[in-house]
Amino acid sequence: MMKRLFLLLSLALGSCACEDKPAVDATEYGTRVPLQSVIDHVQPMTGIVLWNTSGSNKKEYVQLEFSYMLYNDVCKEKDVYDWTPMEKLLKEVASRGHQAVVRFRYTYPGYSCAVPDYIKSWPGYEATNSKSEGRKTEFPDWRCEELQRFHMEFHRRFAERYDQDPRLAFVETGFGLWAEYHIYDGPCIIGQTFPSHDFQAQFLPKMDEWFQNTPWLISIDAADSKYAPFHKQKGLLDLNFGNFDDSFMCEDWDGYNYESWEFFGQDRYKRAPLGGEFSYYTDYDQKHVLDKTGMHGRKFEDVVAKVHMTFIIGNDQPGKQTPERIKEAAMSMGYSFEVRDFRIKEGESASVLIANIGVAPIYRDAFVEVEGVRGDFNLRELMPGQEAWVTIPCKSSKKSRPAIACDHLVSGQEIQYKADIQ
Repeated sequence: MMKRLFLLLSLALGSCACEDKPAVDATEYGTRVPLQSVIDHVQPMTGIVLWNTSGSNKKEYVQLEFSYMLYNDVCKEKDVYDWTPMEKLLKEVASRGHQAVVRFRYTYPGYSCAVPDYIKSWPGYEATNSKSEGRKTEFPDWRCEELQRFHMEFHRRFAERYDQDPRLAFVETGFGLWAEYHIYDGPCIIGQTFPSHDFQAQFLPKMDEWFQNTPWLISIDAADSKYAPFHKQKGLLDLNFGNFDDSFMCEDWDGYNYESWEFFGQDRYKRAPLGGEFSYYTDYDQKHVLDKTGMHGRKFEDVVAKVHMTFIIGNDQPGKQTPERIKEAAMSMGYSFEVRDFRIKEGESASVLIANIGVAPIYRDAFVEVEGVRGDFNLRELMPGQEAWVTIPCKSSKKSRPAIACDHLVSGQEIQYKADIQ
């Protein structure tokens, strides 16, 4: 019977177990076997994300691709859903050995609202046309009960179809401009151009119920009590959503942005991924955000570690930085595994001491595997700075080598680990 040995918590990488834990006599796991391994590429489900339309999305530093999706591309008639656009996207992204980050949206400056056509003709539905960022923009009518019903039904069906699809890494959701939980320029009327707090309080728990496997995220702007119900309904903070920051590393990031991160909890990364997009406030931000010397008095890798970030949209970076620098920055994000000891009892078992030396956990089930047999310790439980012994009953030999198995990968992806065991 497989067994999982206890988890060793470390206050710093490479340290011993906590003082209340006895030291492990590793000899009981068998004979140490030399093992050498390196992490030489960005790990799956992490890193700097390019748009699926980018001319650089075949570069080696890419593991994730981002795309907006439109509700009215999938549904035009009541209760009729055609997922062809979603299938096309996922197929194309997976063909490059990548996974998708998807965000469905209604409102985008300069465009008609992506509310399904049948709802636009619904009795009493009245869209609002106004300017946003100087462009004529259509805003949805959230007073319409059919729009509310559709929004709930859409996400239920979305999860039902794609919640276990390995081509889909993360789902971002929200309301307002770009579904980023704000209407900072345009007619912001809560309950009309932006959904009411009561409706949001119904919808958000359902997302947690429907998406059992796929991590879902909302913007840090939902920390604003004007837009979202979290201040008055604290229980909503217990939902397992992650956060994304669409102006990451802007000049005043340490103010509003970081305060919003803190509002949702400094430990949120332990249960859901954190992501975002590099700031477009100024051209300077895009040009210098990945400078090794930093920007606005802070370095990218330091801020990534501070908030335990897993991915960031950086579509313009191929024109701003070298491929080497983009890869280096991308590899600083998310999980990263190190095998610190590897021992075998020939023909009986293999034992692996594995650590997470990254800044975040992996958010999908993953396991140490030897000779095709998986250990029963789920690596998604391994937080940054933690290590664990995993014993796997298998027909091991001195030629055996551990691997990291994960069912949520597409063809061509591999989870690597670092090892330097003499």
